[in-house]
Amino acid sequence: MADLLEDSGTPPSLEEYYSSADSEAELDMDALHALPLGIVPFHTSGLKRARMIKNVHLESVVELFKDESSGSGQVKINQLHSIFDWSDEESNEDQSIIQKLGEMNSYDVYTLRISLRQLGIPVNENENLKLSESKNKELGKYMAEFTRPLLQQVYGNADANVENLDQLIGMFKSPDQAKALENLRKLAKSLKMEIAEIPEFLEDYGDIFMSLAYFKECVDKIIPNVSIFLDDIKEFKDNFQLKSERNLINTCDYLDERLTDVTTSLAGRFESFEQHSQDMWHDINPDSFHQVKDMIASHHATLGGVLCGLAVKMARWQEKFGDGRGGPVQRSEFVMSEMRAGIEVIEKIEESAPNFSQYQAGR
Repeated sequence: MADLLEDSGTPPSLEEYYSSADSEAELDMDALHALPLGIVPFHTSGLKRARMIKNVHLESVVELFKDESSGSGQVKINQLHSIFDWSDEESNEDQSIIQKLGEMNSYDVYTLRISLRQLGIPVNENENLKLSESKNKELGKYMAEFTRPLLQQVYGNADANVENLDQLIGMFKSPDQAKALENLRKLAKSLKMEIAEIPEFLEDYGDIFMSLAYFKECVDKIIPNVSIFLDDIKEFKDNFQLKSERNLINTCDYLDERLTDVTTSLAGRFESFEQHSQDMWHDINPDSFHQVKDMIASHHATLGGVLCGLAVKMARWQEKFGDGRGGPVQRSEFVMSEMRAGIEVIEKIEESAPNFSQYQAGR
């Protein structure tokens, strides 16, 4: 078994991105790179206590244990049969599920909701596929920009003393039935909807824009580290010992070009999300909302995949070389052995993102 376990693939510092979670399981559900396998109804008990993660090569591996003294015990998917006694029909079902999970590009909750359904993989409870309460609170500042147009639509310039979507929803569950009905009628009129459509609209609105807030927060945390990494590797060209290493310099040029293209494309996607969201409020109705909702949802899997890949790579670099740690030679070796591998995967995922042109007609 020892020969099958690896302890060099997962970057512990990734968890700094999600440090607000109340427990390890919640922390995993807030993350892009980790999936607690306990939410999947496996027959193999050992899998229920493990998690699937992306290593620095962006390969999916099963992490059986992790602690400060023992490190991270990782097993490749095609070697799990050597760990577990998989010799019956139930084991074949587990192997099929784990193989499908390994093909996913990200394990964030929004990608999981879509991908698990498409793959026909059940979960123990749908309640597991949600962000932690602490993460939801952390995303409040991002959600504010998405709730503001809704509040403006209902209350105009008046001071409604409503700061977020939860408070707004609470106004329609008020003990004061007359006031609650008045609020429902006002919102329905503003949105050109029937009163019966409002509860589902509010639920959908909160969920879809919470997903956008989640991915936007990921971008804001990850992209600065991409810039730091690109600045770090540019220094190789000025290093007397390394500047003549043609393979290294070519690799750095490749990484600079590819990562710049990917991050530029990401920025463009979020600009389009913002523009379409603003346009929606010019003539808000069920159709215009669902068009924007479907547009954002169609990008979940590719956003998750790209951001997961970037998060794993950049967190690993920061873990080893942040704050000036490591000399030029050590850094260059790590670039060639670890950072280069898998970049084309990130690039291909970004290139596969849905085209916004199909949504132009609704603008």
